[in-house]
Amino acid sequence: MITSEEIKRRLWDGANELRGSMDASRYKDYMLGLMFYKFLSDKTLETFRTASGLGQISESELVNEYKKAQEEYGEELEKMIQDVLGYYVTPAYLYQTWLRDIDSGEFEVQKVTDSLNNFERTIAVSNDADDFKGLFSSSTLDLTDTALGSNLNERSKNIKALILLFSDLNMVALQKGDILGDAYEYLIGQFAMESGKKAGEFYTPHQVSEVMAQIVAKTTKVTSIYDPTVGSGSLLLTVKKHLSEDAQANLNYYGQEKNTATYNLTRMNLLLHGVRPDKMTIKNGDTLSHDWPEDPDRPNEGVQFDAVVMNPPYSAKKWNKSNLKVSDPRFEVAGILPPDSKGDFAFLLHGLFHLGTNGTMAIVLPHGVLFRGGAEGEIRERLLEKNYIDTIIGLPSNLFTNTSIPVAILVLKKNRQINDSVLLIDASRGFIKVGKQNVLQEKDIAKIVDTYVERREEAGYSHLATRKEILENQYNLNIPRYIESIDEEIPQDVDAHVFGGIPQQNIADLKILQSMVSDILGQSLKQVREGYVGLIKSVDDITVDVLNDARIIELSKKVEDKANVYIDKYWDTLRNVDDQTNLTHLMEKMLIEIKEILSTFDYIDVYDGYQIVAEIWKKSLTHDTELIKLSDFYTVGRTREPNMVTKGTGNKKREEQDGWVGSIVPNELIKKHLFSQEVEEIESKKTQIQKIETELSELVDAAKIEDSDEANALGDTLNEAGEVFESKAVKAELKAASKETVEYQLLKKVSQLIDNKSALNKAVKIEEKALKEAVQERILILTDEEIDCLMYEKWFGNTVAMIVNLVEMPLKKELNTLKMLHDRYADTLSVIDEQSRNLESSFEVMLKELVVIS
Repeated sequence: MITSEEIKRRLWDGANELRGSMDASRYKDYMLGLMFYKFLSDKTLETFRTASGLGQISESELVNEYKKAQEEYGEELEKMIQDVLGYYVTPAYLYQTWLRDIDSGEFEVQKVTDSLNNFERTIAVSNDADDFKGLFSSSTLDLTDTALGSNLNERSKNIKALILLFSDLNMVALQKGDILGDAYEYLIGQFAMESGKKAGEFYTPHQVSEVMAQIVAKTTKVTSIYDPTVGSGSLLLTVKKHLSEDAQANLNYYGQEKNTATYNLTRMNLLLHGVRPDKMTIKNGDTLSHDWPEDPDRPNEGVQFDAVVMNPPYSAKKWNKSNLKVSDPRFEVAGILPPDSKGDFAFLLHGLFHLGTNGTMAIVLPHGVLFRGGAEGEIRERLLEKNYIDTIIGLPSNLFTNTSIPVAILVLKKNRQINDSVLLIDASRGFIKVGKQNVLQEKDIAKIVDTYVERREEAGYSHLATRKEILENQYNLNIPRYIESIDEEIPQDVDAHVFGGIPQQNIADLKILQSMVSDILGQSLKQVREGYVGLIKSVDDITVDVLNDARIIELSKKVEDKANVYIDKYWDTLRNVDDQTNLTHLMEKMLIEIKEILSTFDYIDVYDGYQIVAEIWKKSLTHDTELIKLSDFYTVGRTREPNMVTKGTGNKKREEQDGWVGSIVPNELIKKHLFSQEVEEIESKKTQIQKIETELSELVDAAKIEDSDEANALGDTLNEAGEVFESKAVKAELKAASKETVEYQLLKKVSQLIDNKSALNKAVKIEEKALKEAVQERILILTDEEIDCLMYEKWFGNTVAMIVNLVEMPLKKELNTLKMLHDRYADTLSVIDEQSRNLESSFEVMLKELVVIS
C-alpha cells in the first residue's frame, strides 16, 4: 500500500538525487514526461488485459501475452486499443520493455527516443487527436541534451536511473484515487519552488489557486471553465476539485498556453487527473495576439464560459506584437487599448470577453491595476461604469516564487445589479512564513472565501464600497483608500505616565472581559482619580478568578460537549471510508461543520477552530484515510511497512531498512500504551544513569580543587581536558592504593560509579532493542479495541482541549493587555525623578570615597 504523500516524497527525493546540477525548470520536462509515458504504457496494458479477459496475472506475463497477441492480430489489436484510448503503445515501445532492456544490459537511449517518436503514429485520427499530439516533441524531451550528461554513457546512465524511479508504480491503480494526479501536481509545485523566477510561466501557488477556485465553484454553476494562460493546468484542476462529482463528470476544460513545453505539461496533468480527452481543449498559442477560442457563428462575441480563471504574466511589456486595434471585440468594452508597456488589462479584457453572462471570473494581477492612471485609469473607470468589477482581494507579498510583490485577485461578473457595491478585502496580513515564502493557511483561505460569499464587512479587513465612494476616489480602487488598518498599539497617555493609573477608556476597550465577566473586572479595580484606575490585585490573580468563574466554566463545558459530539460523529465516518468515499468532500464537510458549531458561541475565533481540524487532516487524516480506502480500518491498523532511513553521504548515500513501522498506528503510541511497564523500567534506569553522571561530575569538580582529598586521590585519573575520569587510570590507581586510606575509598567510589553506569547503559541498550522488536511484532496482532484506542488518540488526542482553549484565548489576550497597561503606567514621573535623585546621591557618595593614587 502506498499513499500520495509517500509517492511525493520518494519521487521528489529521487528527482533531487538524479538531476545533479541541471536546472529544475528544465529537468521537470524529462521527469514528468517519462512519468507520463509510464502512465500511457500502463493504460495500454490494462486495456489489453481487460479486453483479453486475462485476469490478475503478473505484469511480466501480461507483457508477454500482449507481445504474442500483437504478433497474431497486428493492426486489429492496435485498432481495438486505439478505439478505447485514442492511442496505443506497441509492445516494442512499452515502458516495461525499457525496464527489461535495463535488466538485461541491452538498454539504449535511442530506444527511448524511438518510442517517444513512434507514439505520434499511434494516435487515432479523431477529435481527441490534438490532446496527445506533440507531447514528447524533441523541443521538450531532447534526450541528446548535454545537460543530461556530457557524453552518451553519462546520458544513458542518468536516463536509466530516471526510468527506474517509476518502475514499480502502477499508474492506472494510482490514478483511480487521484493519488497519481496529486503526486504529479506536487512535483510541478516543487519544481516551481526550485525554479524560482522561471516558475512564473507555469505555476500558480496552491493557496492562491484555492482562493480563486473556491470563489468560482461556490458562486457559479460551472459546466465550462477557461484559463487563457493555463500554465500547468493547476487552476483548472483546483476548480474541478471543489465541484460535485456530477459537475466534474460534465465539466469542459479550455486553456491556452504560449510556451510549448508548458503546454505539453498541461495536457499531461489533465489526463493524469482523469480528465477525458473529449472534455479538454488545450491550445498552444499566444492568447493576446490571436483571440481563442472563437465561435465562427458569432465572431464578435467569442466562446462564452461559466468560469474564467487566470494568473497571467505581470505587467507584460510589448504585449501588442500583432498591432491590435481598439476595434478588436475584446477591447471594445474599454474603448481604449491597454498601454503597450503593461499588458495586465489586456489579459483581463480578454478573459472578460469570454465570460458568460452568469459566470464568474477571477484573475491575479499586481496592485498597480487598482490605481495607475492613463489608459489603465480609463479602462478601470469604464469597467466600474459597466459594473463588472465585483470584488478586489489584496493578498500578502512574497506568495509567488517569481515575484515578491503583493498581488490582488480581481473578481468580475456581468450580471451585477446596478446598485451593487464593490467588495474590497485586505487579506495582506493573514499568512505564516515558510522558509523564504509567505503562505496562506487554510484558515486564511476560508476567511477570504467566506467574506466573499457572505459579502460581509469587518473593520480593518473588508468593506463594501458604494458607487458614491468610488466616484469620490475618482475610480481609484487602491485598498487603503477604503480599508483603514487597525493599529493594535494602544496610544500612550501622558497624564497616566505623570500621575499614574490606567486610563478608564483603556479598561472600557476590554470588550470581551466587559461583556463576559464585568463584575470580576470591576471588583479588581479602584479609582485613583477621575478617569483613571489602579489594580487591587495582580493580573495573575485576576486571571485565576476569570478562568475559574462559573460562567466561563459553563461555556467551556458547552464547547467541550459540542466538540465531543462532533468528533464522535466523524470518528465513525473516518473509520469506515471506502473506495466510494470522496475524501476531499469529506474534509470540506468536516471543516464547514466545525465553523458552524463554533459560530454559535460569542467571541470564539471560528477560523482558529477551522485550522485545528485542517491540521489534523494535514498531519494524519489525508495519509491514513487513503490507506483505509484501499483496504479497511482494522486491516490497515494491523499492517506494518519497512522503516526506510538514509545512511551515508555523497556517493555512499543509501537507503536501508531500520525495522518496521505501523502503516497508520504509530509505534510510539503502541509503546506508550501497551508497553508502559517496560518503558517505565527503561526510564528508571536512565534516571539512575543521570544521577551517577551528576555524582561523577561533582567528583570531577572536587578533584580540580588544589590540596583537597579528591585532588590527591583522583587528580591523576582525569583525562587531558580534565572533564571526565578515565576508567583504566582509576582501576590502576585503585590497585596501587592502600585499602584503609581516604584515597582508596574515593577511587573505589568512582570505580563503582563507572561500573554501575556502564552496566546500566548496557541494560538500557538491550531493553530498548527488545522493546523496539516487541512493538514491531505487536503491530501484527493488535486487537480491534486497541486499534480504536490508539487511532483515536492519534487523530483526536488533544483536539477537544484545543477547541475548548478557544474560549480562553480572547480572555487571556485582554488580560495580557491589562497587565501591559499596569506595567506601562506603574512608574510615574515622580517615582522616576526620585529614583534619579537617589542614583545621583549614590554617585556623589561614591565619588567622595574614591582615592586618587599619584
